[in-house]
Amino acid sequence: MKEVCEFLKKSGTYYLATVDGDQARVRPFGTVHIFEDKLYIQTGKVKDVSKQMKASPKVEICAMADGKWIRIAGTAVEDDRLEAKQSMLDAYPQLQGMYKADDGNCQVLYLKDATATISSFTDAPKVIKF
Repeated sequence: MKEVCEFLKKSGTYYLATVDGDQARVRPFGTVHIFEDKLYIQTGKVKDVSKQMKASPKVEICAMADGKWIRIAGTAVEDDRLEAKQSMLDAYPQLQGMYKADDGNCQVLYLKDATATISSFTDAPKVIKF
C-alpha cells in the first residue's frame, strides 16, 4: 500500500472514476494519505463525486508516473471520525483554507478490498492487493 501511495503522490494528479446512474464520471484528484494502515482520499460532501460514491461506492483510480501507470479498483468507505479527517488535513495544509475536520463538509474515504496494478510497456504488470 505504501508503494501505491508513493506512486500516486509522485504522479501529482490522479483520476478518480465513479458511477453516476448509467454514466461513468472521471475527475482529477490530488489527495492521498495513509492513516491507520488504510489508503485515504479526500473530498467535500457537497460535491457530486461524494454523492456518487455514496450511491455506488465502487471506484477506480488511474495515474501515470515515470513511464508507468497504475489502476486501482476498490470500494470507497467513508470514515467520519475527526481523527481521520484531521490527519488528512495535516498532510495537506493547503486544504485547511477550504476544509476543517468538524465543518460537516470535509470527507475522507479509504479504499477497501483494493487491487492496484502497476503497468508499463516494458515490464510485467505488478499487482498489489490491500
